[in-house]
Amino acid sequence: MSVSRPRSRRDAGLRLRRWLRESEMAFILLAATVGAVAGATAMVQGWLAHEIQHLFYGVTINRLSALASIRHPWRLLALPLGGLAMVGLSRWLARRGRAPIDVVEANAMQGGRIPAMDNLVICVQTIVSNGCGASVGLEATYAQMGGGFASLVGQWLALRRVDLRTLVGAGAGAAVGAAFGAPLAGAFYAFEIVIGAYSTATVAPVIAASLAAVSVMRALGVEPWLIASTASRSITIVDYGAYAALGLLCGVLGIAIMRFVTAAEGAMQTLTRGSPWRPLLGGLLLMPLAWISPQTLSAGHGALHLNMATSPTITFLFTVLALKILASVISLSSGFRGGLFFASLFLGSLAGQAFGELANVYGLGIDPNDAALVGMAALSVSIVGGPITLAMLMLEITHDFALMGVVLTAALLSSALTREAFGYSFSTWRLHVRGSDIRSPRDIGWMFTLTAGRMMRRDWHAVSSLATVEQFRAMVPLGAASKAVLTDEQGHYHGIVPTAAAWAPGVDVALPIAALATLTQATLLPSTDIRQCLGAFDAAGADELAVVDGVGKVLGVLSEKHARRRYLEEIEAAQRRMFGEN
Repeated sequence: MSVSRPRSRRDAGLRLRRWLRESEMAFILLAATVGAVAGATAMVQGWLAHEIQHLFYGVTINRLSALASIRHPWRLLALPLGGLAMVGLSRWLARRGRAPIDVVEANAMQGGRIPAMDNLVICVQTIVSNGCGASVGLEATYAQMGGGFASLVGQWLALRRVDLRTLVGAGAGAAVGAAFGAPLAGAFYAFEIVIGAYSTATVAPVIAASLAAVSVMRALGVEPWLIASTASRSITIVDYGAYAALGLLCGVLGIAIMRFVTAAEGAMQTLTRGSPWRPLLGGLLLMPLAWISPQTLSAGHGALHLNMATSPTITFLFTVLALKILASVISLSSGFRGGLFFASLFLGSLAGQAFGELANVYGLGIDPNDAALVGMAALSVSIVGGPITLAMLMLEITHDFALMGVVLTAALLSSALTREAFGYSFSTWRLHVRGSDIRSPRDIGWMFTLTAGRMMRRDWHAVSSLATVEQFRAMVPLGAASKAVLTDEQGHYHGIVPTAAAWAPGVDVALPIAALATLTQATLLPSTDIRQCLGAFDAAGADELAVVDGVGKVLGVLSEKHARRRYLEEIEAAQRRMFGEN
């Protein structure tokens, strides 16, 4: 009995995995279940962060940045206290020896595999940062926990790489969609920002997950995030031109903010000499900004609604815009954890409102609130990426179809300018600064597993580097092999000799064969990935290269023809998987 029960559980697990692999409907149901859990985790995380804000600042939910002033300055000590908490977490992470993997990096590099502890670390860091008032949003932890839970489920079920990536994207997008009450925005967040592709094979599970997450949030009594917009308007060609200009300005501002964050991180590292106490310094620097304007605190939910309802002056809008940018840069560069998704929405609303007010000074007749909505989409697209994600978000939070034309115009122009002049979203830019090759969330992890060591052949001809041409001819007759690898007595690499060169008429048979060796300095390591291999072939102008270990001993030979064929085979396989043909 004790033996049959484990065996029956294993059999049931195998049947479940087989069912999920073979049935599209089963995978959709799995994605919907993951989405429902992601929605619940988003609600819990938001509640925790807001409870910390209530504890420190005594405010009601989502109203921290809408305070007119900080009546009790001692409450701002929450910022350095939060910094101290981040110091403790950073020291603990230092003992782990590596930074936690976020959901975008995992889907691009690890095939969707995220360690459970990484999810918990990012969650705690982000909730503490947002809860103490640092200028970061919670969307990063929403996506991390939603995608992280999906990753754990997918790994337990031993899903295929493509299915695991889809499930992780579905979980992350569902959590973000639940946070805004916007299922379409959540679905396109998964497609554009986490998975990196939209295909018929992924659309049903991703949308099912997002719908399930939003449904759970509404069932639990959480209302969707809505913004009132102009009831009726006439969009003219002048409006399109003005909003196109706003989109380009937001693209420039987005690039400037991303570069500003990187420059500030470098300056902070230099100033503190890499000290783990940077978050404490960051908290102290944030205190005067919050004292000047509480709108710099947290992500800015309350301040966004307040400004759109009260129509502040141009001077006020530009002042808060500058302070909020500075607060976000200090928060991220000093070690607080979080995203710029909602912060970029708030910054875009400030830029858009200021643009609308300035345009009206010159008689263009633009509604500042409409300009705020367009600015939200345009700046967020530049920083976060995903033009359709932001267009869907604006549609779902305003229910305003008439505005969508100019929103898309501004968002697409901002996106195009950012790609042309910068080439990264904020998340991929930060990974690039750390040394990663990620430029988008598309799956490139397979490139790093397709290495020279895996592709090389081991049936190569070896000849002693001390041999003469006559001895070479005896060991490698014409037709036996096109090339031979020269090695010393210890097996170290000394070049490649084309057989035809050794058998060429007029060659002195007493000549040392080493004199005919080519590519003596061009080799590959076993860990060299496919892209580096192809680059090495191009740089050396070779059709074959030796693969050597760390001390120069020959392990095998890799031909350019075989490497390119394997590269094309993997690309074709990835395309088949994307369209569900695997």
